[in-house]
Amino acid sequence: MSWPIIGHGWAVDILRHHIQSGQLSHAYLFTGPEGVGKTTLGLTLAQALLCESEEKPCGQCRACRHVAAGIHPDVRLVEPEGHLLRVEQVREVTREASRRPVEAPYRVFILSHMERAHPAAANALLKTLEEPPAHVILILTAPAEDAILPTLVSRCQVLHLRPVPQEELRDALVDRLDIPSERAELLARVSGGRPGLALRLAQDATYWEERDQVFQIVDELLENPSRWRRLQLAETWARLEEEQLVLRVKLLESGFRDILMAQTGREDMIHHVDKRETILAWSRRLPEAKVRHILNRALETERYLRRPINKRLLLDVLFLEIGGGDD
Repeated sequence: MSWPIIGHGWAVDILRHHIQSGQLSHAYLFTGPEGVGKTTLGLTLAQALLCESEEKPCGQCRACRHVAAGIHPDVRLVEPEGHLLRVEQVREVTREASRRPVEAPYRVFILSHMERAHPAAANALLKTLEEPPAHVILILTAPAEDAILPTLVSRCQVLHLRPVPQEELRDALVDRLDIPSERAELLARVSGGRPGLALRLAQDATYWEERDQVFQIVDELLENPSRWRRLQLAETWARLEEEQLVLRVKLLESGFRDILMAQTGREDMIHHVDKRETILAWSRRLPEAKVRHILNRALETERYLRRPINKRLLLDVLFLEIGGGDD
């Protein structure tokens, strides 16, 4: 039976072979961009290990259903509390790892976003990785190998998940989830081939509302507003909650990326296909060099937003870059 994973067939084949051949690693590190499916693959691996049927994972047996519902006593998903994966969380994992499984052959621990682990938390995990109990499988996730301690990476089997081809993702959204083809195409493109993100966006009305607002603001700024208006927008955005602010800056990045695709003859790579005419109009109004500069500024702004830094100053610079003249 195929695993219920969108894309990543090569990774599924490796993990299935490890299970069937008895060559399971005691620790795996799944890397890749946010929303690509790292945690989903980890949970599906847990189902395959604990499944009670011949064809694993069946998705229907008690063990598979309990893993999916997050209530299986031998599977633990550990996620950061706020911005940090705390040392207390990891110490609880090490304590639980020392105990025998309650009802399954393995205890499976999925530690999501290890790049956010406090240094003490990462070090607390090392002993379990160095001397793992035979019944324990640890699955770590991170955006890249260099985002976590090399001593952790060296003790894991690493699988790097890449974005799924957009055609494959689109077809999966249509066939498995009955999403209309045009909508599935948009989700596949906007998500950049990341299945988890595509599924979230399919149910997230807020994202589309924010996108429309950001695109309206770009349209306004390209109409050459006053310097005062640009600084007013920066002040308004600086008062937003962090997650909303980060989303808006990412949407700016995405919009200007699409403008650049249009300017460089790659219109087929535009993500926001439902805004194609708007993006093409913008591409004709801005020099390519300016678009690249704004895109780089937006990327830089996003990198700094989660740090203890003057957000108003960052946004002032960003909005002044986007606008036209200073009347």
